[in-house]
Amino acid sequence: MNFVMATLYVGDLHANVTEPMLVQKFRPAGPIHSIRLCRDRMTGSSLGYAFINFYHRADAERALEMLNFELLMGQPMRIMWSQRDSSQRSTGIGNLFIKNLDKSIDSMALFDTFSLFGKIVSCKVVCNEKRPAGYGYVQFESAEVADLVKERLNGKLLNGRKVCIEHFKSHEERMAEKSNQQPQVLSKIFIRNLDEDMDSKKLKHIFRKFGPVSRVQVIYNKNGKSRRFGFIKFVKNEDAQRAVDEMNGKELNGKTLYVDQAHNKAEQQAELRHKYEQVNGHTRMHTHTHTTHTHTLTLPSLL
Repeated sequence: MNFVMATLYVGDLHANVTEPMLVQKFRPAGPIHSIRLCRDRMTGSSLGYAFINFYHRADAERALEMLNFELLMGQPMRIMWSQRDSSQRSTGIGNLFIKNLDKSIDSMALFDTFSLFGKIVSCKVVCNEKRPAGYGYVQFESAEVADLVKERLNGKLLNGRKVCIEHFKSHEERMAEKSNQQPQVLSKIFIRNLDEDMDSKKLKHIFRKFGPVSRVQVIYNKNGKSRRFGFIKFVKNEDAQRAVDEMNGKELNGKTLYVDQAHNKAEQQAELRHKYEQVNGHTRMHTHTHTTHTHTLTLPSLL
């Protein structure tokens, strides 16, 4: 008898989570066919995500409802339906990009707020060093609901900050827009949210598939610790743009990359400041204050 398994994607997992832990966590929702915790082929270490295969869709739906953003080893799990077909992921139907979020807003807070409008397929606030980075993605089942959310909340204050909400744009749409604009003159890209063990050699190996690379630089502090961002200079502008289009928002070792053309003033100043500090033999130390996460957003009137 043929049957189709219902598969859930479980992301943002703690590095020490194991298959037995996942079995124990998800088994109350219903019979599990199999679990695959994805690991690095070389080191065997967890990549921070797994796939849970249920025999019955109703059990997978129950697990999604019960366990999304539930803590496992102190970290909230991000659960959504697995989409094996990459073409479905790239269509962008119902998918929104939200910028300028208050740093107190995490994935669970965003999900709780936006789910008031309709059923959510996926929701994620991108984190930098385990803290919300101020932007994220919400994908609804319905394109109409996404349109309504953009209409109601774009430019409105959420927790005291005016957010910018845009529709997700496919690679083809972005390329069409580029063709109608002034050609890019810069071939350098900026990559943020890298692993701490990422070095220039590894970064070049990942990005060289897009075209010849003339320079790769991962930025370090004076103690030799990675600051988790870097720059890549391509020989051709079109190769740089293709790298941005394909790698921005992609998960690498459980972390979502932020990739863009390195042409805004803040990024240029950051690089110049780093070079200046290297010449003068010191690096300024930046102190970060921890923000207590809250799962409640202050919303404007939605009526």
